[in-house]
Amino acid sequence: MPSHMVDTPTSIVVLDGESLPVADVVRLARGTARPVPGTEALKRVELSWDAARELAASGRVYGRSTGVGANRNESVPSSAAADHGLRLLRSHAGAIGDPLPAHEIRAMLAIRANQLLAGGAGLRPTVVTALCEALESGAHPVVHEFGSVGTGDIAALAQMGLALAGEHPWRGGAPPEAQPLDNNDALALISSNALTLGQSALALDELRRLVAATQVVAALSLLAVDGSFEAYAEPVHAARPHPGSYAVAARSRYLLGAPERPTPPLGRIQDPYGFRCVPQIHGPAQDAADLLERTITIEINAAAENPLICPTTALNHSPAAYHHGGFYLAQLALTLDHFRLAVTQAARLSTSRLAALNEPALTRLKPFLADGEAASSGVMILEYAAGAALGDLRAFSAPASLGHAVLSRGVEEQASFASLAARQSLRAGRAFRYVVACELVAAVRALRQRDLRIDPALPVGRAFDLADAVLDPDLADRPLTDDVETATTLLDRFNEL
Repeated sequence: MPSHMVDTPTSIVVLDGESLPVADVVRLARGTARPVPGTEALKRVELSWDAARELAASGRVYGRSTGVGANRNESVPSSAAADHGLRLLRSHAGAIGDPLPAHEIRAMLAIRANQLLAGGAGLRPTVVTALCEALESGAHPVVHEFGSVGTGDIAALAQMGLALAGEHPWRGGAPPEAQPLDNNDALALISSNALTLGQSALALDELRRLVAATQVVAALSLLAVDGSFEAYAEPVHAARPHPGSYAVAARSRYLLGAPERPTPPLGRIQDPYGFRCVPQIHGPAQDAADLLERTITIEINAAAENPLICPTTALNHSPAAYHHGGFYLAQLALTLDHFRLAVTQAARLSTSRLAALNEPALTRLKPFLADGEAASSGVMILEYAAGAALGDLRAFSAPASLGHAVLSRGVEEQASFASLAARQSLRAGRAFRYVVACELVAAVRALRQRDLRIDPALPVGRAFDLADAVLDPDLADRPLTDDVETATTLLDRFNEL
């Protein structure tokens, strides 16, 4: 299984509030890079903070000089303003459930720092540097899993806020110096979906890699059954040029060393769907991943805080605070749901190929790739194990965006449940990995039994060599648990081919 241990940072990521890619969020979360706030971006934070204090001192600004939620019309007396921020953080730091793993919290810290550098929050600049210091030292606050319904990760971020203020525990490295958070900082800090976005970025990274690795496994299975390359021919996909399907077909030709226009097979006229429809099923997963990445990238570089603070500029002669619903994550929830459904299709196709590998009419081997003993079961159980894992994946792919909630005395009468979609996407990776690992174990066994020699210069040949070196060659009926566990780790290496 993939490791999420924090490594020694080896490179720098400049956070500028405008151009942070998903890949850098993943590197910061895993500790393989350290953040540096951009100089111009810090200037934006300074201007925004000055403007926010001016606005809160002279008028009604939500969460700064008023309460929040259903208390939005209650003014905060100036005599109580100093304590209002901490009281807001304390009351909202009520996330529940298990503590989240470090890499998910680090992703949240990185995204929140970058969003603040977009310059719309009106938060004191030292908070940004404190978040960057925590990322560099490996420190992360204790944050619990439940508290958001997709309209802001306020409970998780309030726990982060209290940690920054010195009232909530940190784990890992040395925590940053405590921050003097007040009424002008509290809501500005927690008005974000940084945890949901961090979890989404991590889930996208793992699932995209697994989809790519699954295509390598599918190529091994195709060779094991003497499958046709015709389904991947360039003319087929030029005639129906969906971007993802076209790209998957091209990569399949690359993996297999197939020509642009392969000759028709001498045997069966066409293969089962598990082999023939890889571009048509993996392609939508690739398109969905691309759409999700674009959506996350916009959000992690967005000033989506409510209210949005706009300092004095050449076009804006006085500072302004805009109250809005830009934090609502319908776009993210829908794209996460779309992606998981597409991934589930790819996983289902893997179980179809696994069934084909157990079929003597396709492999010309014994049923279930068994040895020579009478009535041996071979890899029969892998179909059941993969089916069970696919059941979990199917459950995690239920659309979270169908959820509904009415909160805070009816003031917030809708919820995107993007937070649930992100958690489901993280959980989907483990189930998907096991489904494909079962196919890989069977494909390698079939190739060995047929003594097929794959050109080691081809990517599919290198994949076979990697698997052949570590998977147990014993064909006797025996438990296959360890084989599948080994195969799950191989999938990460297939992305290097």
